[in-house]
Amino acid sequence: MDAFLISTGIVALAEIGDKTQLLSFLLAAKFRKPWPIIAGILAATLANHALAGAVGNWITLQVGPEALRWFLGLSFLAMAVWILIPDKLDAEAARFVRLGAFGTTLIAFFIAEMGDKTQIATVALAAHYQAFTAVVIGTTLGMMIANVPAVLLGDRIAHRMPVAAVHSIAAAIFALLGIATLLGAGGRFGF
Repeated sequence: MDAFLISTGIVALAEIGDKTQLLSFLLAAKFRKPWPIIAGILAATLANHALAGAVGNWITLQVGPEALRWFLGLSFLAMAVWILIPDKLDAEAARFVRLGAFGTTLIAFFIAEMGDKTQIATVALAAHYQAFTAVVIGTTLGMMIANVPAVLLGDRIAHRMPVAAVHSIAAAIFALLGIATLLGAGGRFGF
């Protein structure tokens, strides 16, 4: 249950102000069809985070417990710093507009998530918890918690969200996870 709850919370916080949330605002303004956009976000996130979770599980099979502890601890600390760096929206969606609301969202979101903070977090969380399903469902739910309101409410909420404060909270959680991991928390791996 920890894997699910932490994955959900940390990704929901990390996603505030992230480029994929900005992409949600852009797609909502462009297509004005919220349900195909939401379905595209869900499908793209499930596929992307399932891939990331598989990589996380694979990592746990490739390295020993001590190396894994250092890899995960340092990864979480790096995420704490990275989350504080504002994202810029690339032009992912513009290339796929002819595919309609669902197709554009599916492809643009999948591409935007490649190497993104939340994808890297999913890899680290899956490796840390060794709970593929709980992490993938949790990170996907976290993405939906942050992005569905962006699609449904758009401009009405964009300017009211304290992005810096939310990012600071997410960074603190990543830092705590990193420190706890480096100090040996997560005895399930023997470290």
